[in-house]
Amino acid sequence: MNKLIVFSALLLTANLCLAQETVKNHENSEYRFTKIAHLDASPVQSQGYTGTCWSFSALSFFESELIRKGNPNPPILSEMYVVRKAYESKAEKYVRLDGKGNFSEGGAFHDIPYVIRRYGIVPADVYKGLNYGSERHNHGQMYAAMNGLVEGVVKEMGNLRGGELAPNWKKGLAGILDSYLGEDPTEFEYDGKKYTPRTYANSLGLDMNDYVSLTSFTNHTDYEQCYLAIPDNWAWGTSYNVPLNDLLEVTKWALEHGYTIAWGADVSEKGFSFRNGIAIAPEDLSTISVSGRDNRNFSDAGADKKSNAFMSPVKELNVTRELRQEGYDNKTTTDDHGMHITGLYKDQNGTHYFLVKNSWGTGNYPEGYLYVSENYFKWKTINIYLHKDGIPKDLRKKLKL
Repeated sequence: MNKLIVFSALLLTANLCLAQETVKNHENSEYRFTKIAHLDASPVQSQGYTGTCWSFSALSFFESELIRKGNPNPPILSEMYVVRKAYESKAEKYVRLDGKGNFSEGGAFHDIPYVIRRYGIVPADVYKGLNYGSERHNHGQMYAAMNGLVEGVVKEMGNLRGGELAPNWKKGLAGILDSYLGEDPTEFEYDGKKYTPRTYANSLGLDMNDYVSLTSFTNHTDYEQCYLAIPDNWAWGTSYNVPLNDLLEVTKWALEHGYTIAWGADVSEKGFSFRNGIAIAPEDLSTISVSGRDNRNFSDAGADKKSNAFMSPVKELNVTRELRQEGYDNKTTTDDHGMHITGLYKDQNGTHYFLVKNSWGTGNYPEGYLYVSENYFKWKTINIYLHKDGIPKDLRKKLKL
């Protein structure tokens, strides 16, 4: 009898310890996620009513890079400084291309190195980008004003008939940006030291040449660089194309070896539910009911989605490279949103999930995060962005990194 009591007590203790080591995506969920790797990140931010997820997610990624390099309390870097400088370059290229390029709120992860190399970076405390009496980012009016300006310039170019385009339009663009985001900081003081954006960038100790983008589509050659044909790739940044299994395994390997990843993906699918803290690729999508709709910039929790699949594991799609390519070709997979992968977990059935930091605030159960199944990742990833040392040596050799 005593042995039975002791055994029961030990079993109860073991079960309690197991329960303490698991987490779930929602307070009512039956999912049980066990940690494989969980890496540090800066606090969750909100992009507000803007299409600037690419800046928030990429800078969150670089803040985790600073943590990895030994700074336990890195500064929050200014998303809006990057947005401002990207708009300046984006507008110039749009005018040079006679309006045949892309001038929008969207961008890509490599826009951050593009800006840092050319202009530098500043802390968010120095440049908040909220010069319009609001605590929440909202670029609706600002973008409309800038778009009207550059469209007008392009139209006027067509009327010049060989005449000279005056450069004053750039001052007009700067005036709009100054009005909404604040004047362009050229010198500032931070933590008792004086900086320019360039000297501050240098002080961080990040080498922008160390970071690469990986993708996986069959319309490009494996293990070679390619240009992703997506509208937000206005800067014409390159990615390395790899087989789908490599893309998945690199992401897992990086996390297990201390490297976080910036993640570009399609989030318009029924199985992506920020409110429920999970993204899955159910084999039967009819089990998910949707009310409302996602907003234009995918800058909030979007449509309300309900399904038992968000609360208990279900059978998911068998995602092949062919299925993935089909979605890319027929435009059901598009570059909707940028996020930051900071952890690797598995559920009670052994399926792997990525812990993903979002930029939609902390209103959901995992407080700004969600769990993304490996099947959803394989199906809807556009690209990943990471330090080249986060790639296994054999793959780095194939990519000539």
